[in-house]
Amino acid sequence: MPHLPIGFTRADRAGVHPSPHLLASVRAATLAGDVPPQAPRAVIGASWERTLGHGVDPDVGPRTSLLGTDEIEHRRHSTPLADMLPVLREGLVSVADAAWHIMVVTDAEGRVLWRDGSPAVRRSADRLGFAEGASWSEETVGTNAIGTALITGTPLQVHSAEHFVRSHHGWTCAASPLHDPRDGRLLGVVDVSGPAATVHPAVLPLVSAVARVAEGELRSRHWAAVERLRSVAAPLLAAIGGQALVVDRRGWTAAATGLAPAGRIALPAAVAAGQMWLPSLGLCRIEPLPGGWLIRVGGREPPAASRVVVDVSRPDGWTVTVAGPAGSWSQRLTPRHAELLYVLALRRAGRTAAELADDLFGDPSRTVTVRAEMSRLRRNLAGVLAHRPYRFAEAVEVELLRPRCPRDLLPHSAAPAVLASRAPG
Repeated sequence: MPHLPIGFTRADRAGVHPSPHLLASVRAATLAGDVPPQAPRAVIGASWERTLGHGVDPDVGPRTSLLGTDEIEHRRHSTPLADMLPVLREGLVSVADAAWHIMVVTDAEGRVLWRDGSPAVRRSADRLGFAEGASWSEETVGTNAIGTALITGTPLQVHSAEHFVRSHHGWTCAASPLHDPRDGRLLGVVDVSGPAATVHPAVLPLVSAVARVAEGELRSRHWAAVERLRSVAAPLLAAIGGQALVVDRRGWTAAATGLAPAGRIALPAAVAAGQMWLPSLGLCRIEPLPGGWLIRVGGREPPAASRVVVDVSRPDGWTVTVAGPAGSWSQRLTPRHAELLYVLALRRAGRTAAELADDLFGDPSRTVTVRAEMSRLRRNLAGVLAHRPYRFAEAVEVELLRPRCPRDLLPHSAAPAVLASRAPG
């Protein structure tokens, strides 16, 4: 039997959902602390629990202000989602319109940036506050396909009374996260929403498929831009003595001279012209180029780091900050690297590859995956991470920033070590 996307059940595929009355009964009993007539889906039950912790009122619903027009336009022009939009519209708007649905695209905070589709459904959405500039995160409006998909990182359909807020029970929403294929960063969500009575069984697979096509388009544009940068870099590097490389704005290498080219150089969150310490290269001089940077490598040995801050306090946007004699340096973490650094910050004595595999996957045999990820981390954090066993260097002071509520720790993660940290007591 074909594999189904997470959050999409065999009943969904057949076009059969539990009745709205049953879902409402399940929700009411669960929120009241009683035994429901049927257990909610695991992803929905976990979301309800998080939403209760955020204090969202299940009856009154959200009270949130919309972003102003200027801020919406700023966000639209500051995200790669704009490059994905033509593919998303081509694949989904006509289908949504025909089915009396709307297509919605949000950023990684759950803010609605674009809406397309049925005018009548858009007017209904306006009455719910589901308008451009609105926040549709779990913290704001509770369980819904957009906010919950942002947390889980997987495609999800939320039907009728699976929504936390009662006023949303007449809707069904199917959402898929959108990632930047260049670095895996979560960009936002594409969602198709409309009246629960008109939902089609193929909507979630369709949304997921179109999201992957849009990511593929962004990947193609990225490599085309790197190739253009390479044509500029080749004659420039030919005239430079010593070690240097040309990278795009996100650190992808177009060309190098005097050193083996890495596929990507980890750049800090903010890059500016001048001298800068890059953990994988040491002290460098950065010069701007159209579409990228020229990096002149000054010394191979980076100065010793003295302090590391691993920040996993937010639902997403996790970072590592390294400080030392050359200054400080910050980088966003992928979900997997956030898990690894979290475990190593907890276990300062270190972990073997087998122990990390058990921490992350519950399977000590998955050492190949762990070693590959740790190799990438150690390249980016040269002088900070040691191995045999894997650990932070002894001279480095490590600070771990965690969320106030344990259940909000790395909510995407199913790693046993993270699940144990979320458990009460």
